Amino acid sequence: MKTPPIVSPQEWEEARERLLVKEKELTRARDAMAAQRRRMPWMAVEKEYRFEGPNGPASLLELFEGRRQLIVYRAFYAPDITTFAEGGSYPDRACVGCSLVADQVAHPAHLNARDTALAFVSRAPQSDIEHLKARNGWELIPWYTLTDDFDADFGVDEWHGTNAFIRDGGTVFRTYFINNRGDEQMGSTWNYLDITALGRQEEWEVSPDGYPQTPPYKWWNWHDAYDDTSQSQWSSVVDRGLELQGQ
Repeated sequence: MKTPPIVSPQEWEEARERLLVKEKELTRARDAMAAQRRRMPWMAVEKEYRFEGPNGPASLLELFEGRRQLIVYRAFYAPDITTFAEGGSYPDRACVGCSLVADQVAHPAHLNARDTALAFVSRAPQSDIEHLKARNGWELIPWYTLTDDFDADFGVDEWHGTNAFIRDGGTVFRTYFINNRGDEQMGSTWNYLDITALGRQEEWEVSPDGYPQTPPYKWWNWHDAYDDTSQSQWSSVVDRGLELQGQ
């Protein structure tokens, strides 16, 4: 292993400052890309899709759980999906890459506080999905069984991928899609929000006029300290923001 040069503390700080300039450029570029995502056109979802959940059949609209936005990750977990790793197979193991994504998922309460739901979908039956979730500690991830062409229609029939949706009443729109290496960054609250139509919904973001925004830090909370009242109040803010956008 050929290591970098060994330097003095002063030289190390100088090298770090030079790198920091480029890192800040990358941060600003990432923010600008997220701003462009918030300006992506919306595509109406006109077909009726059905899923099987832990409580029975569910529509795509029901996956929102009453929230404004929905993020859906297609995870490869089914009898015919290999794990691409040694030491396990179905039903104890899902695809190793999709499992790594699931391991990275932050507590969904923070997404919910921004009026956004998260769901995983797979071809496996619910009994096996519940087994997998319990085995790996993924109980907090809502996970549904695909029953129709949802995966083929949204670009995730041959590989994994993450779709973002928004709803206006009972009408659902597709707003963004990311797959391949783009999926490796998924899991954190911030990266999920950055692919949604409304973004993080904080005042520093460059969003279209009328988009709902609040001061950063003000809405942040411990995952077990959010309450239904604060989330319903935020839904009203979102509704009003989208009304202003349409004026």
